[in-house]
Amino acid sequence: MQQTSRRGLLFGTAAVSAGALLTACTSNEPKNQAPAASNVPAADDKPGTPVTIGFAGPQADHGWLNAINQNAKDRAKKYADVTLEITEGSNDTAIQIGQIQTLINKKVDVLVILPADGKALTQVGLQAMKAGIPVINLDRIFASPQAYRCWIGGDNYGMGLNAGRYIGEKLKDKPGATVIELAGMDSLELTKQRTQGFDDALKNYPNIRKVARQAADFTVESGQAKMAQLLQAQPKFDALWNHDDDQGVGALRAIAQAGRKDFLMVGGAGAKSAMDAIKADDGVLKATVLYPPTMAASAIDLARALGQQKGVGGMAELEIPASITLYSAVVTKENVDEYLPTGFS
Repeated sequence: MQQTSRRGLLFGTAAVSAGALLTACTSNEPKNQAPAASNVPAADDKPGTPVTIGFAGPQADHGWLNAINQNAKDRAKKYADVTLEITEGSNDTAIQIGQIQTLINKKVDVLVILPADGKALTQVGLQAMKAGIPVINLDRIFASPQAYRCWIGGDNYGMGLNAGRYIGEKLKDKPGATVIELAGMDSLELTKQRTQGFDDALKNYPNIRKVARQAADFTVESGQAKMAQLLQAQPKFDALWNHDDDQGVGALRAIAQAGRKDFLMVGGAGAKSAMDAIKADDGVLKATVLYPPTMAASAIDLARALGQQKGVGGMAELEIPASITLYSAVVTKENVDEYLPTGFS
C-alpha cells in the first residue's frame, strides 16, 4: 500500500490517487463528494473504442478493500465505452486464480488485478500477458514485472515516513519524548515497510524514542485488544502511530475505556470515521496518513487508456507509465475538509 495538493495536476501525487484524469485529456479536479472517485469528472469521457475491463480483487472484508471495489465500479460507470466484468473477490488464492482465468477465457481487453497475494498470483498475471491481455497490477505487486503492463499503488514506506515526520515535528521540542506503534500484520511486507518508514523518520528526531510496538490484524477487535495491552504496559507516552484506521476504531475504544487523553494519535489509510474524529478535534486522534482506495478508479482510467491505445494527459509519452506510486498525504484538522469526501466507510 504507497501519496500534496489534491488540485495539482502532479502525476503520481494525490491528484492521481483521486482517480484523476489519466487519459487523453486532463482538466482540473473539482472538490469531490463521497464516494471519492464517483463524482470526479471521468478522464476524456468522450466515447472512444469500446473496452471490456476485467476486475479481480480480494474479498471485501475490510473497509479499504470494499472502497477499492466501489471506486472501480463507480469509475467504470463514468465511461459509455467501458464494460466492467468484476469478480466476487476472494482471499483464497486458488479461487482468485480461477476467477482471473475465467476473465482471460472471456477475452477481456484489459485486466485490473488486486491480488490477495502478489507472489502467489504472479503466474496468472503472466498467463494473461502471454494471452495478449495487458494487466494493470493494483497495489499488491506481482513478483515479476513481466506479469503486468503497469503497476499502480500506494506507498507503504511513505506512510510510515510521513507519520513519523508529523509526530516528530509535534514532539521535536520535548526532551525524552516517547512513542508507541500499533502495526498491522507482521506477516505482510507492507507492514514491515510502514514500520521501516516510521523508524527512519524518527532517526531525524534524537529526542524521540519508540518504546513499544504491537502488531494487530487490521480488524476492530484486534485493534482494541492490542491497544489495551499497550496501554497497560505503557502508563505514559507522548504519541501513537496506528497503521490502519479500521483497527483504529478498536484502538480508540480501548483508549476511551482507559480514560487516556495524554498523547496524540496518528492513523493510517483515510477512513471517514478517522477524518470525522480529526475534524471534531475532541480526542487523541489528530491526523491520518492516506493510502487512497481511489487508486482503483485510477486503475480503471489506465486500463481504458491502455485498451484504447492512449497515453496519459499531461505527459508527453504516447504510452501509459510502467508504474505509478501514490503519495501518502497527512490529513489534519487544517486540511480535513478537503480530504473528507475521499474517506471510506
